[in-house]
Amino acid sequence: MPVVYLVDCPGFQIGLDAERAATIRHGVRAMAAVNQATVPWCSIIVRNCFGVAGAVHQPAGRFAMRYAWITARWGSLPLEGGIEAAYRAEIEAAHDPTAKLQEIEQRLIQLRTPARTAESFWVEELIDPRDTRKVLCHFAALAESLRRPGPRAFGMRP
Repeated sequence: MPVVYLVDCPGFQIGLDAERAATIRHGVRAMAAVNQATVPWCSIIVRNCFGVAGAVHQPAGRFAMRYAWITARWGSLPLEGGIEAAYRAEIEAAHDPTAKLQEIEQRLIQLRTPARTAESFWVEELIDPRDTRKVLCHFAALAESLRRPGPRAFGMRP
C-alpha cells in the first residue's frame, strides 16, 4: 500500500534535555524506518518541516512524490531563532543589536519565497490546500502500477 504522509514536523529538539531523552537517537531510528520502506511514498508538507526531521521526506531509491501547501514553511532552519545563531557576531558587533536583528530578519524575509525553497528542497509542486485530494488521487493512480505483493527483509536499524 502506498503511504501518504501529511507533514507537520518542525524539527528535532536540541540541547542537553533532548540529549538526555535521546531525541535524536529515536528520531534517527524513525528516519531509518521510513527510508527502508519500499512502498510508494507521498509527502505533503502542510505546515512546518525543518532541519534533519525534514530530510526524512526526501526518500531515495523508490517512487516518492513531495508536495507542499503554498502556506507551508520548510527548510534548513526556521528564521525565528536561526537568525540569532547564524548572525551572532554581526548582531553583537552592532551599535544597536535589536535594530540589527530586525534589519537582518527583514532582509531574509524578502528572500524567503515558497518557490525558491521548493526548488532547494526537492518539492515537486506547490499546491493550494484545496487541491490536496486531486493531487493524492493522481499519486494513487501513478503508484497503482508499482504495487508488488510479498515481504522484503532489511537489516537492523540504527
